[in-house]
Amino acid sequence: MLHNANRNVGSSHLEMSTEETPRNNALAQRRSKSYRQSMRSCVEATHLAYTSGLLTALRIPRSRKAPKSCDITKQVDPDQVALLVKKEWQLSYVTPLYQFRHTQLKSYSKQLSAFMVSEKQQGLAIEVGQELGFKVNFSVVLGLAETDKDAETVFIQILSKQVFSAKDDAPKVVWSGWLTCVNGDLDYLRSLPLEFVSLPLFCTRGPESLTVLVKSWFENIFDCCFGPLDINSTNLQWLASLWTGCHPTINIQYLKLVWTLPTLPPMDVTYTVHPQDAWELWDSMRQVDTTEDSISIDEVTGFIKGLQSHFFRHFRIDLSAGSLMQISTALGSSHHSGKIKIASPNYIPTILQLLTECALLKMPI
Repeated sequence: MLHNANRNVGSSHLEMSTEETPRNNALAQRRSKSYRQSMRSCVEATHLAYTSGLLTALRIPRSRKAPKSCDITKQVDPDQVALLVKKEWQLSYVTPLYQFRHTQLKSYSKQLSAFMVSEKQQGLAIEVGQELGFKVNFSVVLGLAETDKDAETVFIQILSKQVFSAKDDAPKVVWSGWLTCVNGDLDYLRSLPLEFVSLPLFCTRGPESLTVLVKSWFENIFDCCFGPLDINSTNLQWLASLWTGCHPTINIQYLKLVWTLPTLPPMDVTYTVHPQDAWELWDSMRQVDTTEDSISIDEVTGFIKGLQSHFFRHFRIDLSAGSLMQISTALGSSHHSGKIKIASPNYIPTILQLLTECALLKMPI
């Protein structure tokens, strides 16, 4: 058994490494600007959604399907898959889009381009350097939808050509974003009026000033509302468990978890676990009465508690007193602040389903 500890008191950062772990409503009519503003002020998540006069309960899942490796490129264009993976995305939720049509993406591209030019002419600072102008491309990513109620994913790119670039230089992508819904709650999706399209998960990458512009345009055109989507400790635990369970199929290489402890000043503890030891602990937590296709919250909780107990025995630090802030493996990483990176395309549907659930639960009434 090998343990390494490096304590930095000044920065309150502690790194640990262990090579062995124990086995053990949308509304039916367009909403006013003041209503959208009031929705933006909501900070608490709700588990209820108002849809066409119906109050639909969105329940926090106590079990999920076990992740299964699949060649996603058989159903999704490989070039489009490459746009999604191996990049870090900032997450937001977005309420249902009023009168959004997948058949109008070319028109939306022109409208958003014109909107950005107009905003720039009014003196809005856009932090991408000295650019000649913007070009916007909307496209559909076919194949990610898991049910007939899931709307197809929409990918957006903003391209710009710098003032001092050569005449023949192609415009460069300065911002990317996509809206998606994977295995969304069927009761909720069925209760939506036909005028609304639910793409609750919004992933962005690029300057914040462009993100603000894109969100503003969507809110004005589709009468929707955006909000930040953090990933709480419970969902980080789910991600850690789901990725660890993939180890027999694809080597996760490591499991790294970062806790923040409520000390003065706060202390960050990084805990790195050997992949085989992590998987053996996870496998020991699998309950006899659960099927191989299902994972329960009790198994997830037991797995994390096992890691915490092992850490306490060796370092006398109680991680359960803190908050899990970040997890990472070779398959991907995620941070409490709402950042996600999917490194392997094999498990995209599993991760997007969890994030879709998070987005739907975070939406205000």
